Amino acid sequence: MPTDTPAPPQRAASLSDDDRLLVAHCAELSFPSTPAPPAASASSRSFQVHHASHPYPCAAFAFAPSWSAADWAAPSSAEGARQPFGDAEVDPALFPSLRAVGSGVPARANAAFLAAFRGLLDGSPLQSEVSRAVAEEKRIVFTGHSSGGSIATLAAIWFLEKCTRQGSVNQAHPFCVTFGAPLVGDNIFNHAVRREGWSQCILHFLLPLDIVPRIPLIPLASFIEEIQAVLDWLSPQTPNNSPAGRSLVIPEYYETLLRSTLSIASYEACSFMGCTSSILGTLTSFIDLSPYRPCGTYYFFTSSEQLIVLTNSDAVLQLLFYCLQLDPQQQLLDAAARSLSAHWQYEPIKQCMPDIVCVDYLGAISSTAPGRQTDRAAIGNIELSKEAILHLSAAAQWEKQRQRNQTKIDESCQKIQEALRSLNDYKRTCELRGVSYYDSFKLQRELHDFNANVRRLELAGLWDEIIEMLRRRELPDGFEAREEWVRLGTLFRRLVEPLDIANYYRHSKNEDTGSYLSKGRPRRYKYTQKWHEQLQRAPAGSSLESCFWAVIEELQAEMVDGRAFEDLRDRVVKLESDAHGWYSTGSLGKDVFLGSSSFVAWWRTLPEQHRSASCIAKLVSL
Repeated sequence: MPTDTPAPPQRAASLSDDDRLLVAHCAELSFPSTPAPPAASASSRSFQVHHASHPYPCAAFAFAPSWSAADWAAPSSAEGARQPFGDAEVDPALFPSLRAVGSGVPARANAAFLAAFRGLLDGSPLQSEVSRAVAEEKRIVFTGHSSGGSIATLAAIWFLEKCTRQGSVNQAHPFCVTFGAPLVGDNIFNHAVRREGWSQCILHFLLPLDIVPRIPLIPLASFIEEIQAVLDWLSPQTPNNSPAGRSLVIPEYYETLLRSTLSIASYEACSFMGCTSSILGTLTSFIDLSPYRPCGTYYFFTSSEQLIVLTNSDAVLQLLFYCLQLDPQQQLLDAAARSLSAHWQYEPIKQCMPDIVCVDYLGAISSTAPGRQTDRAAIGNIELSKEAILHLSAAAQWEKQRQRNQTKIDESCQKIQEALRSLNDYKRTCELRGVSYYDSFKLQRELHDFNANVRRLELAGLWDEIIEMLRRRELPDGFEAREEWVRLGTLFRRLVEPLDIANYYRHSKNEDTGSYLSKGRPRRYKYTQKWHEQLQRAPAGSSLESCFWAVIEELQAEMVDGRAFEDLRDRVVKLESDAHGWYSTGSLGKDVFLGSSSFVAWWRTLPEQHRSASCIAKLVSL
C-alpha cells in the first residue's frame, strides 16, 4: 500500500500545435494504411520523401525498418569479426561533432545502422533530395519506425552537422521523429548530441513495454538467431504474429534481455547515486555491458491521453528496465508476447496527438520530499516499484547536482577574470620595458615575476578543478559549448600557457621528462584549445598559438645539439607561417617580435638567405 499521496504529475513543456500535427504526419508515414513491402536487407532498404505545406512547408524523409538480423549486427571489420555489441567508431568525416571534445575520443554507434546510412548517402538520391528541399526553404523532417527510426536519427545528426559546418543559420533545425527505435550510440554519442543542443530536435516515441528499443542492450553478435526470431515475429511478412513455434527461443531471449538491462541500469544507477563499492570497479572486467545509451528527447506513450516526457538519459535508461519488471503472477511467454506486440501499437498517435497531455513525471518524483516516496507508482498502465522511483529520483537529483556544480563554477568566473587582468597588466609592464613577458617570467629576477607565478598557480588550480569535474561527468553536457567559457578558456590559454612553458624550460624539465608538447603539456590547455576549435569548427590542432614558445624552445635545443638548419627548415618555415597568421588575427602578441625577444635573437642566427625571404621579416624589423 502507498505510504503517502504522490505528487501530481506536472505538465512538461508541451509540443506546439504545429509540432503535434507534424508528429501525427510522421506516424502516418511510418504506419501507412496500405504498407509498402518491407525491405529485406540493407542493400534494398531505402526511404520515401513526402512534401507537405501544412502545418508549414516541409520535406519528410521516412526510412523503412529492416527485419533482417544482419542489418542489426553487421561485421565491424574487414576480416568479418564482430564486436560483441556490434558497435563501431563513427566516421569523423560524416559526424565530426560526435566525440568527447576534451579527450578527443570518438563516439561509437551501431555499425550496421552506420553502414546502412552510409549506403543511403552513397547509393541513393538522399543527399540531392535533402539539398533540393533546403533550396526550396522547406523544413527537413526525418522519421521512421523500428530500425528505420535509428537511421532517421543518424540522418538528423548528419544534417545538423552540415548546417553547423556550413553556417546555415537561417535553416531551421530538422525535426526527427521515431517510433520504437532501437538505441543507436554510446555515452559519448549522447553527450555530444546534448552538448551541441540537438536533443530537442530528436524525438523518440516509445511504448513502455516495446522490446525493440532495448535489443542493443544485449551482445548482438551472440544472439543473431534469437534476434532474427524476434524480427520474424515482428515482420509484417509473417502470416500470423504469434510466438507459437518459438516457445523456447523468444522467452529465453526475453529473459536474457531483462538480465542485461538490469545489469546496465544497476551499474549506471550506482554511478550517479555515488556508490563507491569496489565491486563496481571490477564489474566490467567480468561482465560485458552494452555501450548503448538513450539519446534525444523521449516521449513514453503510456495512454491515449498522456505522454511522459524525459530529456534525462539516465532516467530513460532506468525506465527501459523497470517498465519490463515482471509481475509475480505473469508467465515469461506472456510477458514476451506482450512486449513484442507493443512494437506495432503506435498507430493511435495519428489520432490522439492534438489533445494528448505531455507530463513531466520525473519532475514530480524529484520534487517529492526524501522519505515520502510511494511504495509503487503508475506510468499509464505500468506500475513502478519503490526501487524504480528511488532510481528515477536519483537520476533527477544527479542532473540537478550537475547544474548546481555549474553554478558554483560560474561563481569562480570573476576570480579567474581578476587573475587574468593581473597577468595582462604584467604582460603590458614587460612590453613597456621592451621585454617579452615570456623572457621576463623565465628569468624570474623581479618581484612582479614572482607575483605572476602566484597568479599562474592560482589559475592552474581553478582550471584543473573544472577539467576534472568534466572528466567525472559532474558538469552538464552543454558546459563545453558555452561561448562565455570557451572565450574565457581561450584567453586563459593564450595568456597563461606561455608562462607554463617558460617555467617548464627554466627548470630544464625537458631534459628529464621530454619536450613540453609531447610530455609536459597540462590537460587544462589541451581541453580549452579543443573547446575553441570545436566552437569555431576549426581543424583539430589548428589553434596551437599558445604553444609558440614551446616550438621555439624545441628548435633551439635541437640546433644546440648539432642539428643542421637544412634538417629543420620545413619546421621553421611552418612556424614562421603560423606565427604570421596568429599575429595577424591577434592570437599572438607583438612582444614576441620585440628586438630583445629571445625568439628574435634566435631567429637572427638563421641563414641570411632564409631570413630575407621569410614571411615574418617585416615583423621582426618593427
